[in-house]
Amino acid sequence: MMIYKIFRADEWATLQADGETTGAPIDVTDGYIHFSTAETVAETAAKYFAGVENLVLLGIETEGLEPLKWEPAREGVLFPHLYRKLRIGDVAWSKPLPVVNGTHQFPALS
Repeated sequence: MMIYKIFRADEWATLQADGETTGAPIDVTDGYIHFSTAETVAETAAKYFAGVENLVLLGIETEGLEPLKWEPAREGVLFPHLYRKLRIGDVAWSKPLPVVNGTHQFPALS
């Protein structure tokens, strides 16, 4: 199953340069890396990244991604949380997440 992480350009650049990351500031604060599913990622973008330009959407395959836990978050919906650093090798793909008319434009998600 594919899950998704939204990073600001500088956060993505850090992951590429260092090979691993503890995530965005909210991830560091919470002690795990937050991910979204295909069903929840647009709402995540709207809620936490409204109007933010230069975002990158990362696709991460869950198979072999440990320790990954599914935990309730917004309105009891289960979200994937990774309890270790995200490694560049975990990233299946990255794509820009442009803003058009105030809304982030997502690629086709599986």
